[in-house]
Amino acid sequence: MRKVALPITMITIASLSLSSCSNINVTFNADSAEYNAINNNITLAQITKDVTYLASDELKGRDNFSLGIRQAASYITQRFSDVGLTPANGAASFKQQYTVQKITPDTLTVQLNGQSIDTDALSMATTITDFNWSSSTNSTNPVNIVMIGKNDNMRKAISELNSQGGQHLVLLHPKHEDSFKRYQDHFARGLTKLVDNKTTKAGGVIVIALTDISQVKQFNATGHAKVTNTLLTNVVGILPGKSKANEIVLYSAHYDHLGVKPSVDQAANSKQSTGSEIFNGADDDASGVSAIINLANHFTQLGNNERTLMFAAFSAEELGGFGSRYFSTHVEPAAITAMINIEMIGKPAIFGEGSVWMTGMDRSSLGEQLNQALVPQSLKVYADPYPEQNLFYRSDNATLARLGVPAHSFSSTKLDKDKHYHQVSDDISSLNLPSMLQVIKTLAIATTPLVDGSITPSRIDPSKVKRNGLIY
Repeated sequence: MRKVALPITMITIASLSLSSCSNINVTFNADSAEYNAINNNITLAQITKDVTYLASDELKGRDNFSLGIRQAASYITQRFSDVGLTPANGAASFKQQYTVQKITPDTLTVQLNGQSIDTDALSMATTITDFNWSSSTNSTNPVNIVMIGKNDNMRKAISELNSQGGQHLVLLHPKHEDSFKRYQDHFARGLTKLVDNKTTKAGGVIVIALTDISQVKQFNATGHAKVTNTLLTNVVGILPGKSKANEIVLYSAHYDHLGVKPSVDQAANSKQSTGSEIFNGADDDASGVSAIINLANHFTQLGNNERTLMFAAFSAEELGGFGSRYFSTHVEPAAITAMINIEMIGKPAIFGEGSVWMTGMDRSSLGEQLNQALVPQSLKVYADPYPEQNLFYRSDNATLARLGVPAHSFSSTKLDKDKHYHQVSDDISSLNLPSMLQVIKTLAIATTPLVDGSITPSRIDPSKVKRNGLIY
């Protein structure tokens, strides 16, 4: 999940199954054969094996630009093959490759009314390699000059410019210096954008000058950015449907995480630090990837899916959802009946062990329909208990929701109290695996009517889903 370990040893399945274990005892009241199948196809031993490998030190935190994430992709590919999935129609393999471009600011100079602005008072976010602005040529290549006064909302103003795209020179009152430094640090790290001929070309430049100059009679600004391209990979497999093969139920999770970072204590004391820690990402989101693999196994073993089932492990979620963005341009959104995006299910929710909640329940009828399927089990999918955190927009479901798909994320994390979120401590020992097992089984039961074609949720109104920024 996007944010806005010490080495571990391989632990036996038996010892993991006891971790944080309490009495999770769900009695299935429906047809015993169906639920015996769930118990046989989705097991504690296998989900433990999957999540343990994906969150192991061997994969070094699955950073998007690392060997570790490539190893993770190979593991997921093999598991998809083992459980009986096939590559998507027309695809040569399970691996769907795409290119992201890292654009890092290099040089920036600004003159206002003949006065050079100090470099420390400048910042820029750009998707353009080179630009050269001048008031004398502004008529042919318009630059929008924006004043943000001492009493204005800087964050709101910059966000609006990001939504517009284009070229903007921002004169920021010195009162906002603390906020400016945060933006300056963020923009200095560079921007990442998807390179895809199927996406609309958009972008622009925002240059911020921290200055008390409020009237501009003449300006010049030049900027240069360094560009690097990197190939990343989604892993996508399908289980072809029968009578409704043209309708797709999409199960997804992201398999990237934060990688290896400098040790906090050492980094604080010395810029020469060589210490590092692995951010294993066991809950975020090795747990979700384990879920889609085991759900794929379950429905493949049943072999009675009327709709086509698609299972997608996305990369680059932590960078801004670029894996799901690329995926969304290579599938017909109207064909996707629903998207079940599984994000951080390794720890019990506030509703109890084995319980699960979904984001955006009010945006489609999917939650209501899933809960109808769970009535015989006295189970339910709860509404997102943290609406103030805008979780609907913080995972890969948002990309498909913007295209009208009933796309929701399903989670169990106590995000407001989770001390492990985006921390080095998010390792295998922090998970409650029996609770995670029950979440996966609950999702299997709840989504069976989607799989067999007996329910069809209402579509999401894309006009009510806020768009991504065009620049950063």
